[in-house]
Amino acid sequence: MKIAIGSDHRGLELKAVAKRVVEEAGHTVQDFGPRTAEPVDYPDFAEAVARAVSEGVADRGILICGTGIGMSIAANKVRGVRAAVCWDLFSAARSRRHNDANVLCLGNDMIAAPLAQEVVRTWLASEPEGGRHQRRVEKIRAIEAGERR
Repeated sequence: MKIAIGSDHRGLELKAVAKRVVEEAGHTVQDFGPRTAEPVDYPDFAEAVARAVSEGVADRGILICGTGIGMSIAANKVRGVRAAVCWDLFSAARSRRHNDANVLCLGNDMIAAPLAQEVVRTWLASEPEGGRHQRRVEKIRAIEAGERR
């Protein structure tokens, strides 16, 4: 699987941890930056990763900022992206199983590196359950397409 990854300056260190986990799991990483700790604007990196996922350049994405919330809000503006902020193993697994989340958002200030490693592993290994959950994901897609009122 090809995983697009990006962060802002606050998430730079945790991004390195996440990249290592993805590579150890046998996946390819495409790093969208940043490369230095100079202050940057998280929406720029959220959009780049989200577009890579939306356009099929990457299978999934991982975004990291201070809380994960800003990255999630920005990424979810891109059609076809279902970005979820996850701070524990339950939310990581559930975001994939029930919501088919294709972008994982982490908060550097919210989660320690050892737990973040496990969250990334869990998220990568979890698959959508389908059934009633797929029906709900389809309803989300319809909302996004402006087909629901």
